[in-house]
Amino acid sequence: MTGGHALVAARTETRFSDIIYEKIVGMIADGRFPVNERLPSEQNLAALFGASRPVVREALERLRTDGLIVSRKGSGSYVRQKPDSSVLRQVPVGSLADVQRFFEFRSGLEAEAAELAARNWQPVDKARITAALGALERCLELGDLGADEDQALHDAIAMATGNQFHLIVREWFRPHFSIGMSVTRSLSLKRTPAHVRMVQDEHAAIVEAIFARREAEAHDAMKRHILNARARMFQGVGAETPRAEERDK
Repeated sequence: MTGGHALVAARTETRFSDIIYEKIVGMIADGRFPVNERLPSEQNLAALFGASRPVVREALERLRTDGLIVSRKGSGSYVRQKPDSSVLRQVPVGSLADVQRFFEFRSGLEAEAAELAARNWQPVDKARITAALGALERCLELGDLGADEDQALHDAIAMATGNQFHLIVREWFRPHFSIGMSVTRSLSLKRTPAHVRMVQDEHAAIVEAIFARREAEAHDAMKRHILNARARMFQGVGAETPRAEERDK
């Protein structure tokens, strides 16, 4: 069973709370719910979307987790940041919540892969990872998207684990990896060169720790990178990237 089919089997239909979540993201992105303004109450949102309050509450909790809104005690929920509207055009309708949850999955999976790679890499793995990092650097210099090159670097790290199941999982869920990387890298092209360099520096830190066989450092560097990528997905073009630890992850 492929990764996509497995996901369909696990979820026969999009959860209603995911649809509400995506609608609210869209309304924040297009300015109907402005930054720093209070969202309508749960009751009013439920009426607006024709949903129950528990469904709306679940959607709001996901929005808080993803850093788009913040709760103020006794006052309600406020918009914290405005994502670029292109995010919604780059993912299948109804799947935005799943893209964010997949970043959560990746943060654990790929952190473990980086740790194993630091322990187990062989000279052939070092050559492959070095070549992949160099290809990504060239994309940065040329202003290219680099989604395939980004994927190749993470694939090379998975190969270096010496554990075939890391490669199998990446193949099963390749469409999901690709969507997340394409979205975050396309958004990076709209940002400053310093921002793009910062993302590449995250890759370089991971690779440096792997080659030095610093397993814990490689684990933590990869986890930060994935969670930062998750945060970058909802950033406005002019915003700075919040550190992963500042996002309560």
